Amino acid sequence: MDPWTRGTEEVPQLVESLRHREVIAVAMTVVDNAGITLVKTVPVDRLEKVVTSGVGLSPVFDVFLVNDDITTSSEVGGPDGDLRLIPDTTMLTPLSAQPGWAWAPADKLTQDLEPFKTCQRSFARRIIDQATNAGFGFRMSFETEWVLGRKEGDGIIPVAEGPAYGMNVLIVVSDYARDLLAALREQGIEVEQFHPEYALGQLELSVAPTGPLEAADVSVLVRQTIRGVAMRHGLEVSFAPSVVAGLVGNGCHLHFSIWRDGTNEFAAGNGPYGMSDTGQAFLAGVVDALPALTGIGSPSVSSYLRLVPSHWAGAYACWGRENREAAVRFVTGTKGTVSNAANAEVKSFDASANPYLVVGSVLAAGLDGIERELQLPPEVHGDPALKEEQDLESLGVKRLPLRLEEALDHLERADFLREAMGKALFDAFMATRRGEIELYAMAKPEDVVAATRWRY
Repeated sequence: MDPWTRGTEEVPQLVESLRHREVIAVAMTVVDNAGITLVKTVPVDRLEKVVTSGVGLSPVFDVFLVNDDITTSSEVGGPDGDLRLIPDTTMLTPLSAQPGWAWAPADKLTQDLEPFKTCQRSFARRIIDQATNAGFGFRMSFETEWVLGRKEGDGIIPVAEGPAYGMNVLIVVSDYARDLLAALREQGIEVEQFHPEYALGQLELSVAPTGPLEAADVSVLVRQTIRGVAMRHGLEVSFAPSVVAGLVGNGCHLHFSIWRDGTNEFAAGNGPYGMSDTGQAFLAGVVDALPALTGIGSPSVSSYLRLVPSHWAGAYACWGRENREAAVRFVTGTKGTVSNAANAEVKSFDASANPYLVVGSVLAAGLDGIERELQLPPEVHGDPALKEEQDLESLGVKRLPLRLEEALDHLERADFLREAMGKALFDAFMATRRGEIELYAMAKPEDVVAATRWRY
């Protein structure tokens, strides 16, 4: 059975259940190469037909820029063609913050109902299937940061002015936070923790790990819920990498662990902190690919206003146990939980990224590390920005790209990622992101921030 037709035999009962809950319509989302969540909606009464035949979508959306300008790539662009957008009913969720609505992630298929060559969700699924066939499983989750406030012209008035991580902030946002946590619980999303963050009006939420594809889906749903609850409180939300130029920005960190035969490979061997040889090779693949992965996970011009040293953004291509200045932080968990809790966190990513591309690319990098039997480089302790240049060189540590252009150049040279994504998707992604570089080539940082603050 094709993955997008799973559970279709239960759709009549699903439709009846939605009607009973007074759901009127279903919002079906995809995330484009600019990191923008796009939507098509259908009345509940049409859902049974839509899960088999879909609704139309132009292929050109995969070369939209963040400001809605349109570029072209080698295989995508122009007014011709049509796709079928088909919802994954296994993830269909009534929206607590939007009464009368339900949500489902969607796949982009051809009119022959085959995966379309630039479908990001299909790319993630394809890499997951490769890993599964090789005997590996994964647990993943996204950690989301956002700024909550009110619009003032093109700017933002943060809902609170600190102190960072302070109880004072929680008191200010307590009604909003209560409603948000309740909405997520009603939607079946397990929240692990919520707290005020460093920047003014900045909050963070972590959810429990799931399978990789579901983790990407949940990240879309979490952001939609965060924004939906905020609107009901008369507030606005920005997930942009940089919300106020020069200040700490928003990340969207990816946590992951690799499993085989029910065993966590990050806690099943004699390597550093209990990593197995397989776990080390997988992590080494991710660390080795960090400059190229930055082009996927920090893919906007505004990403590089956030990705600066000594701001816990992970601006150096290295790893370290509980090192919040390393791009990859290794988390062992507390005594008695290590076998289940050990995982790694990529800190350098943000919410201008497409989560399906992030999931697929990180898996591809780790699997490449296993295939090449890579050795994990030396661990880095402390802030790399405070170390002498010769010390960094001895550890093989380099600064991550300083600009999007540099990150995309690394990505262009990453043959394994080009092969994993396929030419059509890779070229469409590169065209979109290079289009953004051209769009903001002459813009000052504050102008980039103003132009993108409310796009994410």
